[in-house]
Amino acid sequence: MIPYQLKVGLIGIEPEIWRRIVVPSNIKFGKLNHVIQEAMGWTNSHLHRFMIGETIYTDVEFELEIDHGDESRVKLADVAPHPPSAFIYEYDFGDSWNHVVVVEDYWAGDDREVDLPICIGGACACPPEDVGGTRGYEEFLGVLRDPEDEEHESTLTWVGGSFDPEGFDLDAANARLKRLRGRPRLSR
Repeated sequence: MIPYQLKVGLIGIEPEIWRRIVVPSNIKFGKLNHVIQEAMGWTNSHLHRFMIGETIYTDVEFELEIDHGDESRVKLADVAPHPPSAFIYEYDFGDSWNHVVVVEDYWAGDDREVDLPICIGGACACPPEDVGGTRGYEEFLGVLRDPEDEEHESTLTWVGGSFDPEGFDLDAANARLKRLRGRPRLSR
C-alpha cells in the first residue's frame, strides 16, 4: 500500500485555502472525512458528502433523501486507483463549502518513518463555522477589515478576538491529525 498525496482546496475563495495531506490509499471515505476536517480546521459539526462524478458517498446515518453509497465501505483506492484524479467534498449543506480533492500522486516519502495521516503543506486560514459560505466569508472579512463598521466589534468577539485570513499553522494541523490517529477507533 503506497500512500496517496492529496491536495484539498476550497472552491470559490481567493487566495486559495488549501491543504496537502498524505493518507493511506486504503483509507475509507468515512475516515477521510475526519482527516479533511482536522487538516482544514473545520469542527465536523455539519453534514458532508463526497461526489465522484454522479456517485455520492456519505454517512448512512444522515438518512439523506438522495441516492448515496455508504462512505464507511468505500476506500479511496477504489475510486482513485491510479493518480491523478479528483472529486468533490462538500461540507455543511447550508454554507456549501465545496472542496476539490485532487489525488495528486503516490507519496514519494517513506511512510515507515511517518505516522499517517499527515499534513505536509497548506495556505490560509479555514473560514469560521457558520459564517455563511463564500459570500458570507467575504462579508465577514470586509467587516473585520473596517474598524468603522458597526458590526466590527461584535464580529471580532464572535470569532474569538482575532482572525488572520492568511494564517495557516502546519504544526496545529498536524497536532489535530495526531489526536485523530490516537483515537482508539473512529466512528466510520
